[in-house]
Formats: sequence, C-alpha cells, structure tokens
Amino acid sequence: MKRLLALLATCATGLSLAALSTPQAAAATGCKVDYTITSQWQGGFQAGVKVTNLGDSVTGWKLTFDWPDAGQKVVQGWGATLSQSGSTVTAAAVDWNRTLATGAAADVGFVGSFTGANPKPTAFKLNGVACTGSVEGPTPTDPPTTPPPTDPPATGTPVGINGQLRVCGVNLCNQYNRPIQLRGMSTHGLQWFSKCYNTASLDALAKDWKSDLLRTAMYVQEDGYETDPAGFTSRVNSLVDMAEARGMYAMIDFHTLTPGDPTYNLARAKTFFASVAARNAAKKNVIYEITNEPNGVSWATIKNYAEQVIPVIRAADPDAVVIVGTRGWSSLGVSESSNESEIVNNPVNATNIMYAFHFYAASHTDNYRTVVNRAATQLPLFVTEFGTVSYTGGGAVDRASTTAWLDLLDRHKIGYANWTYSDADEGSAAFKPGTCNGTDYSSSSVLTESGALLKSRISTPDSFPTS
Repeated sequence: MKRLLALLATCATGLSLAALSTPQAAAATGCKVDYTITSQWQGGFQAGVKVTNLGDSVTGWKLTFDWPDAGQKVVQGWGATLSQSGSTVTAAAVDWNRTLATGAAADVGFVGSFTGANPKPTAFKLNGVACTGSVEGPTPTDPPTTPPPTDPPATGTPVGINGQLRVCGVNLCNQYNRPIQLRGMSTHGLQWFSKCYNTASLDALAKDWKSDLLRTAMYVQEDGYETDPAGFTSRVNSLVDMAEARGMYAMIDFHTLTPGDPTYNLARAKTFFASVAARNAAKKNVIYEITNEPNGVSWATIKNYAEQVIPVIRAADPDAVVIVGTRGWSSLGVSESSNESEIVNNPVNATNIMYAFHFYAASHTDNYRTVVNRAATQLPLFVTEFGTVSYTGGGAVDRASTTAWLDLLDRHKIGYANWTYSDADEGSAAFKPGTCNGTDYSSSSVLTESGALLKSRISTPDSFPTS
C-alpha cells in the first residue's frame, strides 16, 4: 500500500510580486505567485510555488519568503535551487528556467517538515523586491494576462479516470481492472532540449494533443545524469509534477544507450530510483522505465540487472508499474537475431512489470511487426519509444509503416510514446526547429509532418473503460 497522505485544500495565495529586475530600467515589471500545499502528513508536507511573470521578459530570478513558524523547513526541492537560512527560504532559477517570458511561469516544488503548526507564508520577494500587487513601468502594447492556475487532475483526465495502474495478464489495466492503452510523447534529452518542457508546452500536450502520457528521457551518459545527479533528478521530479497537474501519466526513463550493458550503470540506477521512488511513492501517475535500450549483452544480463533495480523501487513504491528494456535496443532481441522466446522462457522474477519494445517505422517493418503481434499474446508490452522515420531519428516520415504499426498497437492495446516532443532538427521531432524559443505549441504551423501525424492519432478519444 502507498503511504496515505492527508490531502489539504489548495492554498493558492494569489499574491502578486512586483518590480522584477530586468536588463532595461524602463521595463514593465511584476509577477504573481501561487503557493499550494498539495499534501500533508505527520510532521511533513509537500508544497508547490508557481511564479508567473506578468511584466517584460526577465532572465535570472530569485524568490524568497520567510516561514511563519520556526519549526518549518525545506527538506528537498525541485524546479529551482532551494536553500534555507534561519527561517528564510530562497528558490533560485536553474539553467532551464532562468528566463521567464511575459506570461510564462516557473513551477517550484518541495518536500518540507514542521514541528508545530504549518501555516502558509504570506510575504514573498522576487529579486529582493517586496510584493506590490501591480505591474510597474510602461504598459505593454498588449498587456499580459495571468494564465489560470493549473487545476489538479480532474475526473475527466487520463489519471483522473484510470487512477493507479497495474499489469493484468498481458495488458496494462486501470483501477477498474480493465485493459487500457496509453498514448503519448517522449521528451528528447533533457540536457539538450529542456527549454521545450514548460508550462505552455505541457498545457498543449495535455489539452490540444490530449496526450495520456509524458515520457521523460533522462540520459545517463552524453552529458546527462552522471554529470549532475541532483540536478537531473530534480528536473525529472519537476516534470512528474507538471504531468500530474495536467492529469497525465509520467514515465521516468533511465535513458541508457551507450554503453549497452545496463550493469555499467547499476549503482547509478539504484541511487536514482531509490530517490525518485521515495519522492513520488504517493503519486498515481508514475511509471518507471529502468533501462532504455540494452544492446550487445544477453537477456540473462538484462534480467539480472532488472532483478537488482526493481526491489529498490518496490521498497519505496510497491504499487507502480515497472518497464524492463529488452535485448537488441529493446527490440525483443530481433535486432540481435533473437526473439521474444528468450523472455517468455526466462521472465524477470517480479510482478507488475512490462517489457519495452522500440521501433522506427522506416527501418523496422513486417518482420518486427510479426514478432510483436505474436509476443503480445504472451508478454505485457509497452512501446516506450518509437519514431516515424529511420532508426537514426532522421530521414523522411514513413507514413504507411507508421500507420501499420499504430494500427497493430491499437488492436493489442499496447501503449506507446513517440520520439520526440521537441524541436530537434531531425525528422522524428514533433516541432519545427526554433519552436521552443517561443510559446506556441498548438498551431499546425509549428508542427512537422511527424508531429501532425502523431497529434492526429493521439488526440482521438481514448474511451477508457470504467466498469
């Protein structure tokens, strides 16, 4: 059982902060802060702070506030660099959110502790300037408006309808024990495309694309997690929260690729998953993908890795679904001259797990589909990554093969996440290059051919069963 948290009513203060420091002295300044306690238990709580810029664009920000009670402390945070001196808490921007355009918001979250009462803070300062409740300076030609606060997951969202997921037979099932299919998008590497994942882009993914799922691709190598474990862990946790607030499931992808032996990163995996599982154990929207694309190693090696990492997750989060990568770049072994039989005959010794399959439509065609069609009757599968182009991520979109794949996945209710929800200069990207420099993620004009195709498939009604 997950630990039970006493859910508190949202405590949005609606405080307005003014006088944002900007490079130009005459710039219009101002912002709004919503402070929300999302859950509370004996001696501890989780809270979120949403900072919305109402004035001109600002680069570099620091939010401070004082705890009303001496026993209140920040324990762990995400979405900013948090520190506490005495009763004063400071949240400083990190690289991926240091610039706030007009109307943009930064979401900061933290776990805190308290020994007496847990009153909400009532006074905030941004860059040392106290709140005034107005925008100061020249009035912009088009006055910015404060976007409405994000509502908690409603009953009509994927998480609101389906709740805690579990594996039943060869299917992913919802809280009503009925098979479902989740359809969504994968981020690109957070170290390269973090600017693509913000309030506007995730609003578009949830509301316009009607996505069920956000897969967060956290590379371990290639300037990823191994270079800054705390920073990447914080970024992943922030995206989990942002997905949860929009009623989407969040798949945490421990994105290993080179080297292909997952045991190379075993110690890192245990550290990372112990942290994110403990922090997110109370959430119903989290799915763990423990290794992205094992390659050049045997299924026995992958299985051994999984049977060491899964207990680490289960110690903190016994209920969440865990997805295990498969041999040959998660091809069920097909790309290394094998097939699903090695898994069927020697499955991972754990419950509530699924097996990953990846494909790129222009490279992996009928022979791969034959294996998946057969394996789907014996193994619980999830396509945690696929592309509409070649395995390089580039080239032309293969619409016919992509359609054949998606039709097959629909028939078997196999969930999927498309690579990628980014503006990378490659055929697999959903957005045209430069899109993430702006705030428009909804117009058809910003979509690539791949993005338009996937949006048309994902945005069709889910029809999740509830009885």
